[in-house]
Amino acid sequence: MHAQVTSLGILSSKVHPDETRSLFSHAMSQMYRAEVPQYGSLVELVAHVNAQTLANDPELEQALRRNDEIARLGVERHGAVRLGTREELFNIRRVFAVLGMHPVGYYDLSVAGVPVHSTVFRPVANEALRRNPFRVFASLLRLELIEDETLRKEVARILSERRIFTSRVLELVRAFEAEGGLDQTQAEEFVREVLETFRWHSDATVTLETYTKMHNAHRLIADVVSFRGPHINHLTPRTLDIDAVQAVMPQRGITPKAVIEGPPRRKCPILLRQTSFKALQERIEFRGGDGGKVEGAHTARFGEIEQRGVALTPKGRKLYDKLLASVRSDVRVDATGAHAGEYERELAEGFRAFPDSWAELRDQRLAYFRCSPTVEGLAAARRDKVSPGIDELLARGHLRFDPIVYEDFLPVSAAGIFQSNLGTDEQQNYAERANQEAFEDALGAKIADEFALYAQAEQSSLDEALSQLAVAAKAQ
Repeated sequence: MHAQVTSLGILSSKVHPDETRSLFSHAMSQMYRAEVPQYGSLVELVAHVNAQTLANDPELEQALRRNDEIARLGVERHGAVRLGTREELFNIRRVFAVLGMHPVGYYDLSVAGVPVHSTVFRPVANEALRRNPFRVFASLLRLELIEDETLRKEVARILSERRIFTSRVLELVRAFEAEGGLDQTQAEEFVREVLETFRWHSDATVTLETYTKMHNAHRLIADVVSFRGPHINHLTPRTLDIDAVQAVMPQRGITPKAVIEGPPRRKCPILLRQTSFKALQERIEFRGGDGGKVEGAHTARFGEIEQRGVALTPKGRKLYDKLLASVRSDVRVDATGAHAGEYERELAEGFRAFPDSWAELRDQRLAYFRCSPTVEGLAAARRDKVSPGIDELLARGHLRFDPIVYEDFLPVSAAGIFQSNLGTDEQQNYAERANQEAFEDALGAKIADEFALYAQAEQSSLDEALSQLAVAAKAQ
C-alpha cells in the first residue's frame, strides 16, 4: 500500500500495481487450474523438477538467491490472449497498466503463417520483476491477412458486435487513470471483473457453419472470433530444466509437443526454451439457425512450460537468429513429429558456434549481465583505498557478473507453440509481414525496446557496483 493525496486533498491509501498484479496472477492461476486440470499437474511437475535441480546444483541456487530470483520462481507465469480489434488492444493496454504491466517488444508471427502480430505486457523495473514477473503475450488478429474478402468482412462484423470488458472494469480503469491508483476494495473488485474477460465459455457466438469457414481459413481465426472474449489459452510455469520436464511429462499422462522450441540444451542457457502439451478438444455449443444450439468441438487451450536463460545483446541475437534459421532450413519437423530427433541433433551441432561459457558471452558482448561487488572486493577497497579498472576488478574476483534473465519471447518459438496448440507440430517458414507502426497505432502507445531495457539494467548495476566500491575505499 502507498499513501497519496487525492484531488480533494484527502490522504488515500492506494494499492501498488505490483500488489494488484500478484492478486491477479494468483486468481488467474486458480481459475485456469479449475478449467484445465492438467495445468495443475504441470505446475506440480515443474515444482518437483525445480527442487531437484536446485538440490543438484548448489552454484545455480546461490546465483538465484544472490539475485532474489528464488522467490519469483514459484510464482512466475506467463499467459497468452488473442484479440480481434484495435479497440480491444487499446483497452487491454489500459487494463494491464493497472497491473503495472507495459508493452515490450513487437512480434510478427506471420513468419510462421500465423495471421497475428503481438506484444508482451510485463513489468519493466527490476524490483517489479523480482516481486512478480507475470507477463501476458497479447496478439491482435490481422484482418488484412485473411485472403477471402467475404470472410474478412464477416469476421469484422462479428468482432464489431462484441464487448470483451465489463462496464465496471472500464470504470475502474478510468478511476486508476484519474487518481493514480486503486484502493484495496477497488483493486480486489478489479481483479474479479477482469477475470471475466479471460474466462472460458463453452458457448460460441457464431453458427457452426460460420465457425467452419473461419476454421478452414485458419484455426486461429476461429479461436479469436467465435467466442465472447479472449479466453486465456495457456499459463506457463518456469522450470530450471525443461529437458527433464519433457522427459517426465508422458509418465504423468501428459503428451508433450514433438520438439522443444528455442535453442538447444547448453551449460549456459540463453534466451528462452518452451514446450507444451497438446491442446484439449473441448465440447462447444454453436448457435443454431432456428435459435437453438448445435453441438461441436473446438481445440484451443493447452499447457506450456518454459526455461529462461540469459538475455542476449543485438550482436548475440543476430548470431542466434542466423544459427536457428540455418538449422530450420535444413531439417523440418512435420505434422506427425517426424524428424524431431534429427532436428534436435542438428540444432545442438549448429549451436556449437555459439560460445557456451559465461566469460566468453560477456567478453564477446553477446549477452547482458548484472554486476555486483564481491565481499573480497569490498574488503580490498577498504584496505587499499583504490578502485582499479573493471577488467582488473574482474580478474581479482572483486566484481561478479551474473546473467540477466531474458524476460521476453521469440517470434519463431511463439509461432511454433501456436502451431502445436492449433493441432500441428509442423514447422513453417514464411516471409515477414511486420507492421509495428499499425500495431502501435492501435495500441495507442509506443512499445518499449527490450534491448534498451536490458542494457539499462546492466549499466545501472555496474554503476551501483562501482559506487559501492568507491564508498568502501573512502571508508575510515
